[in-house]
Amino acid sequence: MKIKKDDTVLVIAGKDKGMKGKVLRVDTKNERVYVEGVNIQTKHAKAQQNQPAEIRKVEGPIHVSNVMYYDTKAKAATKIGYVVENGVKKRVSKKSGQVID
Repeated sequence: MKIKKDDTVLVIAGKDKGMKGKVLRVDTKNERVYVEGVNIQTKHAKAQQNQPAEIRKVEGPIHVSNVMYYDTKAKAATKIGYVVENGVKKRVSKKSGQVID
C-alpha cells in the first residue's frame, strides 16, 4: 500500500469527495485508511462506572482506492512511484519528482 500514516491525502470518491486530511491510521489487511475529519460516524458509548453515557463522533474507514496522496509542493493530488537509491526503496511524487520519505 502506497499511503502511510501521517500522509496528507485528498478524497477522490464518496460523500466526502474533495476533502483533504491527515491519515490517522492504516489497516493494511482490509486496505482501509482513517483520515482526520473525513467519514465522520456517530458512536454511542454506554455509561461506565466512572463515566457517563456519551455520543462520540469518530472517523470511519475509507478504502485506499478512494484517496490519493496530496503533494504540498505541487498543491495537487499525485500518484506515487518508487525509486531505489543506494539499495533503499523510497517513495516519489510523480507530479513534482520530490522524494516523499
